[in-house]
Amino acid sequence: MNKVCASPEAALADLEDGASIAVSGFGTSYGFACSLLVGARSRGVKNLTLVSNALGSVGQLRGLLLVASGQVSNLIVSFSARPGMPTIADDEIKAGNIQVELVPQGTLVERMRAAGAGIPAFYTPTGVGTPVAEGKEVRYFNGRPHILETALPVDYAFIRAHRGDPLGNLEFRGSNRHFNPSFAKAARVAIAEVDEIVEVGEIPSERVGLPGILVHRVVKKTIEPDDARPAPRRAADAPREYNGKPAWSRGEMARRTADLLPEGSYVNLGTGMPTLVSNYITGRDITLHGENGILRYGQMVTGDEVDVDIFNASGQYVSALPGASFFDSVTSFEMARSGKLHAVVLGAYQVDEEGNLANYSLGDPRLGGIGGAMDLVAGKQTLIVMMEHRDSRDRAKLVRRVKYPLTGRSCVDVVVTDVAVLRRRDGKFCIEQLADGFSVDEVQALTEFPLGRES
Repeated sequence: MNKVCASPEAALADLEDGASIAVSGFGTSYGFACSLLVGARSRGVKNLTLVSNALGSVGQLRGLLLVASGQVSNLIVSFSARPGMPTIADDEIKAGNIQVELVPQGTLVERMRAAGAGIPAFYTPTGVGTPVAEGKEVRYFNGRPHILETALPVDYAFIRAHRGDPLGNLEFRGSNRHFNPSFAKAARVAIAEVDEIVEVGEIPSERVGLPGILVHRVVKKTIEPDDARPAPRRAADAPREYNGKPAWSRGEMARRTADLLPEGSYVNLGTGMPTLVSNYITGRDITLHGENGILRYGQMVTGDEVDVDIFNASGQYVSALPGASFFDSVTSFEMARSGKLHAVVLGAYQVDEEGNLANYSLGDPRLGGIGGAMDLVAGKQTLIVMMEHRDSRDRAKLVRRVKYPLTGRSCVDVVVTDVAVLRRRDGKFCIEQLADGFSVDEVQALTEFPLGRES
């Protein structure tokens, strides 16, 4: 048995119009099968259904490559668009040329896993009360509503691994496992692009991350993946001003958020601003969880400290602390949905007085990035939101009623903004801490709904 193909082109020889392709890879940067994507573009197949976490951005060798070449007619993704990163996909979706289904990240991998396990459907609490649940069957288990999700089989999966052998056994490195196992299981033909092809037996049995029975073809990479990590939109130490006074910087917000986390806790830091919290818990008994499949990571690193296979949910390089572990996305979201995380920290576009959260779309529910937020909200014990008090156009983000598509209902426990820490008690947000130089009245004037004050 020899599953090794001579080239990406040979591995794609039977790819035809109308195929569905699951493209693994996390965020905008990590673990994409770039050689296979370029090969699929060159093959010129049309009317493809693309299943992926995210599309990448302009100029990258990601799923967006096939969108830009006009080969995709349907998208099933967790991120169809990202703030400040416009792509041709945005225009094609708005014009109706591409149909899109936004799926929570944990639900996406579970649908793929179910397809590979011969399970046609399952119930999940993720997405209840949000646009994701519209038109789906709802059943109650133990008094809690769940929605029915169906399995998602695909024709092909383009996955990425560190090493592979002729039997199809694969070895992954660091947190670059993420979607690969579930996507491969769901595929009629799983094609693995690897850094290195080795002889049978060279991958120790205990390091086989995906057994060969689930992999149909193996090909060595012919294109080096590009590094496309997102740049921060504002420096962590650069504060905004309100009424001519400096507010807390993002770094100061992260420090105050870290102070809210209890010792001995497991904590998920969502994408964007919340990832800064990892820089302020050094030496504390707090274990950080990343939905990309990492447990017990540390602060962000640069230069010689970087290991390109160790990154957080925002795609930033981080340290792996002693006792760290790596796993796939299915396992990661099992931890999240089952309530094993003591706290979750997320960013947001809006939070309202009922604790409703909107953080994935600025209006059009087809365009946005649900990511793992809905799954994290579904299983959280304490939800902390980090966000600036006003948006870039000086509009309130703490509003009477959320105007954007909902991520979760009545789920927010604490909000850390750049002028205050607010905690929800007895159905009302109360000011627990004020930024230096700001009064209760000033914070209230920046907020749409009435605030209480901790006694």
